[in-house]
Amino acid sequence: MMELVVATRNAGKLKEIRRLLESHGVSVLGLEGFPGAPDVVEDGRTFAENAIKKAEAVAQFTGLACLADDSGLVVDALHGRPGVHSARFSGADADDQSNNRKLLDEMTGIPADRRQAAFRCVMALCLPGQSTRLFEGSVNGMILEWQQGDDGFGYDPLFWLPDHNCSMAELPLDTKNRISHRGQALRQLVDALASLPT
Repeated sequence: MMELVVATRNAGKLKEIRRLLESHGVSVLGLEGFPGAPDVVEDGRTFAENAIKKAEAVAQFTGLACLADDSGLVVDALHGRPGVHSARFSGADADDQSNNRKLLDEMTGIPADRRQAAFRCVMALCLPGQSTRLFEGSVNGMILEWQQGDDGFGYDPLFWLPDHNCSMAELPLDTKNRISHRGQALRQLVDALASLPT
């Protein structure tokens, strides 16, 4: 079984990634198993820059194959914000609730037909001795005026999926993994891993 370190301390994100990859014969290791692993500053201008930086730094530290992602919410009415700053939208000590409150505040008064948004994800796979590879996914939706649903994390309770008539936080995890931005990128990753020489 292949071992893959996932460069995140986000428990929700790690759970999603582990759920999908372990069913494909990949043993997913979190950073909690690597004391002293670097906290990589996500100062890139794009999701891709941040994902590459994290994957390469953690791969170098652990000596193992590493997967990192940078993902976030892109809101049309906010000119693409919060974007790469999604995790710290409400400040350095941001958490999901404070980020969601700030998003709702900034969307106050914006009518339903102008609340389009997308979740975007870029994943970087760094394998020893190989060039870092990128995988991308996105899902379109709308920003709700209040939170709905108790599952998921981040902005999921505010992200409405018209095709499913529910928020991202109301989807079962397996369904979320199938349709989400992260799920799309992970499926591309699985295909790439399957093509590697054994």
